[in-house]
Amino acid sequence: MTSLHATKLIRIWDLPTRVFHILLILSITGLFITGELIDDAMRFHFWFGYTLLALVFFRLTWGFVGGHWSRFMHFIPSPSKLLAYVRSVRLKQAPLHAGHNPLGALSVLSMLVVLLLQVFSGFLSDDEISNSGPWVDLVSSQWVELATNYHTEIGKVLLIALIALHIATALYYKQVKKTDLISPMLHGDKELSIDTPHSRDTYTSRLFALSIFFACAYAVFRLVNIAS
Repeated sequence: MTSLHATKLIRIWDLPTRVFHILLILSITGLFITGELIDDAMRFHFWFGYTLLALVFFRLTWGFVGGHWSRFMHFIPSPSKLLAYVRSVRLKQAPLHAGHNPLGALSVLSMLVVLLLQVFSGFLSDDEISNSGPWVDLVSSQWVELATNYHTEIGKVLLIALIALHIATALYYKQVKKTDLISPMLHGDKELSIDTPHSRDTYTSRLFALSIFFACAYAVFRLVNIAS
């Protein structure tokens, strides 16, 4: 007879989600280096921004057609579930989640929204020296000024704060709660109940994900050249 508490390795994060996560980190790092640490690197800064936008478009799409635990419907909480989870955290009775917990889900959504705002504000930014975004000529100077201020002062700080919170949360779970959130995002699996649904992660689904990314990259190309 099978034990009620039997566990096995369950595929939680499919390969496309894991690759997205790694490429997102590399793109954000590249944006920071080319935007803050290296002079005369704006051409590369723009390319990192375009790559980042394609990645965010991919993740938004994958949130509807990807593996089980990558889909928004399986981790975005309703208000009642969010409140129940917050209460359980306060009582130190928070349940273990295979994928993102409700607060983690809000963090993911916030990150995607802030990244979109940062990239699109960059499309409208102008440093009044030699670099301007591809959409600057499509809007008024007032919009350009607002977008530039958001991109360089507000959005950047919000993004850094979210990244710091993301890292701090992962370290807290690992050091205090003894739950490793980082390793499963690298190899994809967690030791969980045998009844836990697994994420589809086949060669076919991976090729499907690659085709989606190429479509997202083409969409970014069209957006960048919309003024041409």
